[in-house]
Amino acid sequence: MTTGTPPPSRPATPRRSRVRTFLPLGIAAWLVLEIWLLTVVAGAAGGFTVFLLLLAGIVLGAVVIKRAGRRAFKNLSETLQQQQSGAVPAGEQRSGGNGLLMLAGLLLMIPGLVSDALGLLLLVPPVRTALSRYTERTIERKMQSATPGTLGDAFQQARMHRPDGTVIQGEVIKDDERPAQRPDAGPRPPITP
Repeated sequence: MTTGTPPPSRPATPRRSRVRTFLPLGIAAWLVLEIWLLTVVAGAAGGFTVFLLLLAGIVLGAVVIKRAGRRAFKNLSETLQQQQSGAVPAGEQRSGGNGLLMLAGLLLMIPGLVSDALGLLLLVPPVRTALSRYTERTIERKMQSATPGTLGDAFQQARMHRPDGTVIQGEVIKDDERPAQRPDAGPRPPITP
């Protein structure tokens, strides 16, 4: 029995992004490829050889991650000491590529021969430099073309640069939006770090 009212319409669901659609499929295909390749190598060279390869990958990955972490901490402490002594301007940054080294170590530690090959490829300095430049250009391009209201737009607004490259962090206070102050209140003190 109907009362004459139309059934409630379903709200329009947003379209699912390509990444959310294909990422699980890509991970599943990668896992199947890793397992298949391990079985092929185990059939050709023996199971103990595959075990030693995986163990060597885990040990090498741990060593790479440890060295990259130490190098990153050393670079950070040196930069902070130089900035405090005034030897290096605060806006100047040194890129060491430690993030990609840590990614290489992580890929080496993940069991599998494809991930080990990718990790070893990231240990080659020219490959690491080229990937770092490509990633930096891609992120910069995405941030410049960010539409208002997106996360990229928020990052673009947060990074205000002066012409000399110095980053200025601050807060904008408009006079017409300032709340009414009490007459007995004095001027506000400046914001200091």
